[in-house]
Amino acid sequence: MSLGELGQHAPHPFFGVKDDCLTVAGTSLLDIAAQAGRTPFYAYSRAYLSERVAALRSTLPAGVHLHYAIKANPMPDLVRHMAPLVDGLDVASAREMRVALDAGMRPELISFAGPGKTPAELEAAVAAGIVLNVESELEIERLAEIARRTGARPQVAVRVNPDFELKTSGMKMSGGPKQFGIDAERVPAALAQIGRLPLAFVGFHIFSGSQNLRAEAIVEAQQKAVALAIELARTAPAPVKILNIGGGFGIPYFPGEKPLDLAPIAANLQQLVGTARTALPTAQLVIELGRYLVGEAGIYVCRVLDRKISRGHVFLITDGGLHHHLAASGNFGQVLRKNYPVIVGNHVRGTAREVASVVGPLCTPLDLLADRMELARAEVGDLIVVLQSGAYGLSASPLGFLSHPAPAELLV
Repeated sequence: MSLGELGQHAPHPFFGVKDDCLTVAGTSLLDIAAQAGRTPFYAYSRAYLSERVAALRSTLPAGVHLHYAIKANPMPDLVRHMAPLVDGLDVASAREMRVALDAGMRPELISFAGPGKTPAELEAAVAAGIVLNVESELEIERLAEIARRTGARPQVAVRVNPDFELKTSGMKMSGGPKQFGIDAERVPAALAQIGRLPLAFVGFHIFSGSQNLRAEAIVEAQQKAVALAIELARTAPAPVKILNIGGGFGIPYFPGEKPLDLAPIAANLQQLVGTARTALPTAQLVIELGRYLVGEAGIYVCRVLDRKISRGHVFLITDGGLHHHLAASGNFGQVLRKNYPVIVGNHVRGTAREVASVVGPLCTPLDLLADRMELARAEVGDLIVVLQSGAYGLSASPLGFLSHPAPAELLV
């Protein structure tokens, strides 16, 4: 029996139910909990990760290069699993860069983005030989100084802040004033600056938004990104080798949301591959995905410590909470709080059901994992599972808040 058959928030093809207990790629949640040795913990499915990449590759045109954005989930074991499945890795800090290199990815297939790279991070990236997505004129000058001092020739791509945005995206990262990238109208001057300096120009990075479930919005943004890159390439100091048009592919979290339809995106990319091949013959067309590749592969599991009734309402108090999974608490970008898909993992269907709220151990009303959800009746010791937890989970949470122990992480 699948979770989809039980009417959960979103489809979970690699998660099933056996003897009323959640299974992950065929393994019982109780066995996974025994492997973890404690709660709370995150668990990620190797099989799901591999299948997700394979399914995406079977849909998208062969001319599109696929990069994994480590910021979605930087767990070293997970990155090592992903590295041979994808064509490159994108990082946003020196620590993520180290994880990418340790995973065996070739340096020239790693790119480093972020609006506030420190001088030490720039030094380390240049020494490693990875591609730097420059986000300001000052960053360009800093890299040139490193090049003069070390004799290296840093590989740079210009991150562009276009005058368009990814419509209906969860987070808009372009259009209007933004801390990300160089405004499109200033890029020609930045390209001229790069041409005068001991830097190796390799291409463009145009990332306009994330977590989008509307294929037509993604298609429009990709078309505009390629057209902009072709225009900007006319003043580039060298041929474009890399054209990273970002990602934005979303996954469903909440009731009523449907999975992203890849068919129109694939058809559009097929056309864009041809357009780029003609206008930018040396360029690799890259899409950069994080959440879409790993988000549905993970679960967050915590244990019920107490069951209490306050004025007729059931509260399940657990050893996990917002300090481990900020997104599920609704405090990571939600304007109006909505429940992530949450189940009682060892009683998925349950012979008795009830409306309950799942809360953590923290001394704040914000520590809420499920608000008045229908769940199987849970008792002390039962396991609460937050699905769709493979991306922006542990690493996006305030782990030090109130000094509770960190959760375990494992790849199963």
